[in-house]
Amino acid sequence: MKTDWMDTLPEAASAYLENRRLDEVECIVSDLPGIARGKAVPASKFARQDYFHLPDSIFYQTITGDWGEAAGEEGFIERDMILKPDMDTATAAPWTGDWTLQVIHDAYDRNGKPIEYAPRNVLKRVVDLYHKQGWEPVVAPEMEFYLVARNLDPAKKIEPMMGRSGRPAAARQAYSMTAVDEFGPVIDDIYDFAEAQGFEIDGITQEGGAGQLEINLQHGDPVKLADEVFYFKRLIREAALRHDCFATFMAKPIAEEPGSAMHIHHSVLDREDGRNIFSGPQGGDTDAFFHFIAGMQHHLPAAIAVLAPYVNSYRRYVRDNAAPINLEWGRDNRTTGIRVPLSSPASRRVENRLAGMDCNPYLGIAVSLACGYLGLMEEKRPEKQWKGDAYDGEEELPREMGAALDLFDASEALHSVLGPEFARVYSIVKRTEYEEFLGVISPWEREHLLLNV
Repeated sequence: MKTDWMDTLPEAASAYLENRRLDEVECIVSDLPGIARGKAVPASKFARQDYFHLPDSIFYQTITGDWGEAAGEEGFIERDMILKPDMDTATAAPWTGDWTLQVIHDAYDRNGKPIEYAPRNVLKRVVDLYHKQGWEPVVAPEMEFYLVARNLDPAKKIEPMMGRSGRPAAARQAYSMTAVDEFGPVIDDIYDFAEAQGFEIDGITQEGGAGQLEINLQHGDPVKLADEVFYFKRLIREAALRHDCFATFMAKPIAEEPGSAMHIHHSVLDREDGRNIFSGPQGGDTDAFFHFIAGMQHHLPAAIAVLAPYVNSYRRYVRDNAAPINLEWGRDNRTTGIRVPLSSPASRRVENRLAGMDCNPYLGIAVSLACGYLGLMEEKRPEKQWKGDAYDGEEELPREMGAALDLFDASEALHSVLGPEFARVYSIVKRTEYEEFLGVISPWEREHLLLNV
């Protein structure tokens, strides 16, 4: 039984509950798609429980609610997992009608061993590999998303939301403050919810798409940042619903508009002295910096199935449309898949621009760090830096889910970092989704093939 657990809550959670009576605690865990699964329990019951149970089948579930046949030799018996709270993640759910906290839980089997295919455990495994080498990985995710008109008909095209002016959100207004003002009431709620949850937003900008926004988060610990992105997706959706619109994190929700990415910035610190291992004593690039980039170039093709986890994800990789089409790297060059932003030597970092906002944040950050880790261990050199427009180069990325999964399945190196059991389960679940998609006849096929072929 937890004792005095309310006295050790994070500062923001304590402030949220000051002079208020806590009604409910949402005990949650991320599944493979990144959906929050769990139970809502009265606060009095949460105070008495050290853990709760969920069946392991939640990690075999697809985005459509179907299940992949990933249960293993014992069959689909839905064994109970033990879900233990990480109280450092306790945070408000400020959109609820009563006083509610959310707490992220970690998944273990009955012997106390972490469930290998639980996304948060996958990320922890990768971070631990860095720690064993004396390194501290640091990440900073950028979240792109669209605010769109409410859409209750899957056959209807997604449209931009109506702005404060009464006009639909306009495209091609990147970095426009007037465009940001159009979404003012939604953004106000996002800021209020984030403050209540103790999250620091580094900035909100208008992106190039109609109703497309970007939120930047402060750099920090990969698990903590993945927790925040996991929480933020729900927070943003709730803020949008208050204003008669939807927030969507689809990679490509509107055909004519740019896709939404989760760009991931990486740096690696020496755990003893805090030095950025990408910068030398005189401030120059180190071998480790180039090894990290080489790891990304060599292993990202196999990681695409995790960074672009749905059939829609591959619609984002379009030449000259704000998303990379290859694995070139360059300095201060947003056309490359791997970018080195302008920075001081102490802040030197490598940005992965391939991840879509539709990826699970735990898995997206884990697989991106895994590519860099393999590069550091293999000590290879990257290809020559790309100068100029990388869209002039060759396309190097898989263009559909099946090809990406074939590359993922063949990568023993990536499996060794992420965990073989995770790789097995992930592939089965994703192939189940893909097969389901292939069974659907699209409007394009009915329009152009029905009477013409």
